Amino acid sequence: MPTRTARTTWNGSLQDGSGKVELTSSKVGTFDVSFPRRAAEDPDGVTSPEELVGAAHSSCFAMQLSALVGEAGGTLRSADITADVSLAPDPDGGFRIDAIRLTVTGEVEGLDETGFLTAAQQAKDTCPVSKALAGTTITLDASLS
Repeated sequence: MPTRTARTTWNGSLQDGSGKVELTSSKVGTFDVSFPRRAAEDPDGVTSPEELVGAAHSSCFAMQLSALVGEAGGTLRSADITADVSLAPDPDGGFRIDAIRLTVTGEVEGLDETGFLTAAQQAKDTCPVSKALAGTTITLDASLS
């Protein structure tokens, strides 16, 4: 399996500095990052590590869900997945990602709701990004459309 690469350049202090994160392998873009925008309610057009983790987690979950629905004899016709990634103070100092809430609404053929919910739970537990984030509380809210 291939290795994918992202790169960040940073200039300045935490509060006054800023950086750019580049999706190097895919070459699809370079995005601004800054701590003040990261910690603000309105990111004002600047991404954050949490948003990027959310993108990675929601897309990984989608692929794993599709595979598991197929293994269970169904077909995932569509899925809408949101990953809400929370940044919070760490009791040991600094900050940490303390929770990720995955929300999925799916349309499936060949599986009932119980089968879909089982596949969704398995996808949450077994997608590679979930495994990488094992120290984080990850919850799931799944439903059929």
